[in-house]
Amino acid sequence: MARATSLSTETLTYLAEARIVPMLAVIAVEFAVCLSKWATRRETRRALKKLTDWELRDVGLTPEQARDEAAKVFWRA
Repeated sequence: MARATSLSTETLTYLAEARIVPMLAVIAVEFAVCLSKWATRRETRRALKKLTDWELRDVGLTPEQARDEAAKVFWRA
């Protein structure tokens, strides 16, 4: 998935606080952020499935914890 140019936190804060931005634009940005989080969770959980026991220990997870996290659907935090 190609990544779009990211907006800085300052830019997003300014746009959210400025009343010049139409509500639809704010909703569109929030939706895009949500999709980005979902994509990151999906990619991270797929990668977690591929880690070896040694790599899991290195990041402080048991195989059971990794399996439970990897089994979650992408929209669940």
